[in-house]
Order: sequence, then C-alpha cells, then structure tokens
Amino acid sequence: MRIALAQINSTLGDFSGNRKLILEYISRAKKANADVVAFPELAVSGYPPEDLIYRQSFIERNLETLDEIAKRTHSIVAVIGFIDRTDAIYNAAAIISNGRIAGKYHKMLLPNYGVFDEKRYFKPGNVPLTIDMGNTIAGVNICEDIWSDEGPTKIQALNGGAHIVINISASPFHAGKSRERERMLATRAVDYACCIAYVNLVGGQDELVFDGRSVVFNAEGKLVARGRAFDEDIVIVDIDLKSLISHRAKKLAIGKIAKNQIPETIKINKTSYKHKSKSINASIFPDIESTAEIYASLILGVRDYVRKNGFKKVAVGLSGGIDSALTACLALDALGKHAVTVISMPSVFSSEETRADAKKIAKNLGIEFHEIPIKEIHGSYLNALRKIFSKTKTGVAEENIQARIRGTILMALSNKFGWLVLTTGNKSEVSTGYCTLYGDTAGGFAPLKDVTKTQVYELAAYRNKIAGMELIPDSVIKRPPTAELKPGQKDQDSLPPYPVLDRIIEAYVENNLPYRKIKKYGLPAKDIKKSIELITKSEYKRRQSPPGIKITPRAFGKDRRLPITNKFIETE
Repeated sequence: MRIALAQINSTLGDFSGNRKLILEYISRAKKANADVVAFPELAVSGYPPEDLIYRQSFIERNLETLDEIAKRTHSIVAVIGFIDRTDAIYNAAAIISNGRIAGKYHKMLLPNYGVFDEKRYFKPGNVPLTIDMGNTIAGVNICEDIWSDEGPTKIQALNGGAHIVINISASPFHAGKSRERERMLATRAVDYACCIAYVNLVGGQDELVFDGRSVVFNAEGKLVARGRAFDEDIVIVDIDLKSLISHRAKKLAIGKIAKNQIPETIKINKTSYKHKSKSINASIFPDIESTAEIYASLILGVRDYVRKNGFKKVAVGLSGGIDSALTACLALDALGKHAVTVISMPSVFSSEETRADAKKIAKNLGIEFHEIPIKEIHGSYLNALRKIFSKTKTGVAEENIQARIRGTILMALSNKFGWLVLTTGNKSEVSTGYCTLYGDTAGGFAPLKDVTKTQVYELAAYRNKIAGMELIPDSVIKRPPTAELKPGQKDQDSLPPYPVLDRIIEAYVENNLPYRKIKKYGLPAKDIKKSIELITKSEYKRRQSPPGIKITPRAFGKDRRLPITNKFIETE
C-alpha cells in the first residue's frame, strides 16, 4: 500500500487558493501511484480559524470547497481536514473516494492550553473511525488525538484492527518540539503494533509557525520517512502490509479494550487501488539542530506574515546594533534583497562606529539603505517642551523622544510607500519593558519577539557561519549592547547581564517557576527580584506591541495571558 502525506501551506480563509493547492497535491499523489493521500488538519479553511468559526458564511465556504474537491477526486482515497457542521461545529477529517465524501471523523480530544482554544469553538467527537480498504484497515484521527496514550489511536489499533493510523495535524513549532513529537509517535507505533503516518501543516499564521516534518513510523517504532522542515513537501511511503499484519499477529492480544469501545468503520471500494510495478525508497530528510531550526522558523514566519497579508516590501530601522542587523538578515533571507529597505536614523548620541556599521551591514546584504539624521528633529522636540520641562531633571523622557522620532519616521515611510515595518526588539527587552512605547515598539511585526538576547548572538553567529563571511560585522557582535540614547549608555546599566536575565526569563516566563525555585539556580537574588518586577510591570507595554513569531513553549501572547492591572509580584 502506498501512502502520500501532502504537507501543504494553507492560507487561512483563502478557500480558492487552498482548493487549488489540495487538488494539485492530489494530482501529484496520483502520479506517484499512491492509494491514499492525507492532508493536514483544517487544510480546507486554514488553521487556526479562531472567531471566524462564528461566521456562518465562513463555515459554508469551507463546506462548499470540500464538496468541490470531492467531486474532482477519483482513483485515490483522500483524507482532508475541514470544519464540519451538523448538530454542532467539529474539527473534522473527510474521507473522500470516487468523487464523494465516504465518511467523516470528528476530533475527539480538543486541546485547550497554550495557544489552543479548541473547546471554545468545537464540540468533541465521541466515535473513533476506521476505514476498511479491503486489503488493510486504517484509522484516521486528528492532532491531539494521538498525543494521549489512552486516546482514539489505541481503540482504532486494538479494537478496530487498524494496521495503519493516519494522523492529520496542525502542530505549532517551538524549538525542540519535533524530537519530542517523534518520540511520542514511535511509542504509539510500538505500543499498538501499527504503522503511524503523521502529516503536519507547514507555514506561518500570525504568531504561529508550523514546521511540517511529516513522518511515518513502522510498527516497530522505526522512522521510515520524514518530510522537509519549514517547506512544502509530499512524502511517499510504501507499506509492506504482509509483514505488518504478521507483526501485529505476533505482538497483539485480543480484547485489550472494553467491547463497547468499537470504532465506526466505513468501507472504500477496492477499485481505487493501483498496481505498483516497483516499490519506492522513502526519503528521510535529516533533522536540523536547534539554532538552524529557529532561524528557519523565523524566516518562514516573516515570509508568510508579509506575503499572506499582501505586503511587497519591509522596512527596518538599522541602528548598527546586533538586533537590527539580525532582523535585516531575516528579512533578506525571507523576502529577497529587493523587498527590504533599511533606514539609519543617527542622533547626537550615535557613535561613528555604529553609523559605519549600519552602512556596512546594508552593503554586505546588498539592500537599499537610507540615512535620515534626527539631531535637528530631536532639538525641535526639546525646544517645544523646554518650558513645561524646565523644572525637571533631564532623564528617560528626553532619551525616549529619540526612539519615538525614529518610530514616527518609520511609520511615515510605511504610510507613504506601503512598507511593513519590522520592529527589532528581542524577548529580553520585551520581557523587562526595556523598549520605548510608540518608539522602537512601533511597527507591524516583531520577528525577534520570542528570541532572547543570548539567542540573538547565537543566531547572528550562525548566519555569519553559513554565509562564510562577516555578514554581520564582528564589531557589531563584540560591542556591548547599547540603546545610544545618552552618552556612554549600556544596557547592563539598567538590566542584569543578559546571560543571567535570559536564564531568569526562561525559568519565570517559559517554565512558570516561582521565585523560590529560581533562587536554586544560583543566580543573584537581587537580579531575580528585579527581573520579576520588571516583567510584571511591563505587561501594559506588551499588550500594545506588534505580534511576533513564537519559538518557545511559552511565548508572550496567547501562551501567557496575564492581567495588566495586577498587584501580585512574586518575589518571596
């Protein structure tokens, strides 16, 4: 039996585009003589649809599109994710054969944690599904269904006799998740002596990135195929049914689950199957290490956010510092040099070194560069405010005027030319509020929002390594971080050292650890307290900042929902 996993990049709400893409991959699967082709979760509508679910016309368009796909699907079985509407709304999989929808499965386990809100939108299904294909039985389930060892997969494989379980998913990326996912899938295959075919969505959707990496594991838990990471792909695999059935007979006992837990079974006409003149060797694309996968996720997130929202060009405020340099690299790699413009906006406090580095970075990248000095504009602001500021000390307000001037200039260029402004702030700054509201937070998308300063340096080194040159000059990497808003300013004047701060952020924000447990890390207590206070008090800034790409298990945004008005600061 030959299975095709169609790892596609659906666009939310683009029903005509998604229909075209699905039909294209059905055609590719048929040309490869596949018996079955599976598509990701909610491939028809895109994922996650969020409150579009409450639009009846949205659901109707999704159902109409599925019907159009079904009418054009012959001589192959297709498993396609869509939104079903019967007595309620369901996250569903359609089984299509010979031009019609032969059956439907409703997702049983609905995730309601982290970025997931599925219980808000969908009713859970209650009946597992198997497909009798004549020469084999296959189970079909959706994403979260396979993560539970007591979920539908167990019922399908043990009581339903499924030799193969097809799981269609839209599993958001975070660093290291693919390895966790593969360990889980291998365990399911061994536990239930079945082949697991897992197809995952690929692409960017707002703050989420889906990494693809669709996989097939045999009944012994061996990886036999893996799709590309962060790119569309079709994974073709031959399943030796004779060996699989023999293996199951040796490994499985009968009656492991209560008799009342019997899956619904639909039968598919055997005339769909094709004769295979020869077997194929499935591809196992190598996995990639952590820094490389983070960089690839950022590229995909930027590319899809820009293109799916109809922008043609982006603008980056290039200071000569490492954050803006890395953001410019990401924009270049995501969109190409003709789609990126960088603007240097030096003030009276900008050093000649950073001004020179900004020009050098733009030259190295081969991208459009503009310099707009803000010294005179800043002077005008100070002059306008001189009377009302006269009885106060010069401080942060005067410093932040510079950042707000820069934000205003970037947004003026955005308005004039239709460019999307990419902000350059990293997670360390966003966590602690070390950023100027309506200044360096001004923009449309924040690629580094979930990337700590420590990771920024790692990613910069990685980008230089693959370039084989100092794309980001060594002087930028070695220079102590500074906002350059006053003479001799260094980030460390206001924040704990970044290696310390970033460990605190990981512990407190990403791992949700309390103060007393973070103290056991051996970090300075004063730094822990200060960081927690800054993180708590900066919630109002984060609510007003642009969306950014999620790369950790717990990013700012849907993962972490805290009130702005809050007197509870955990420093004891």
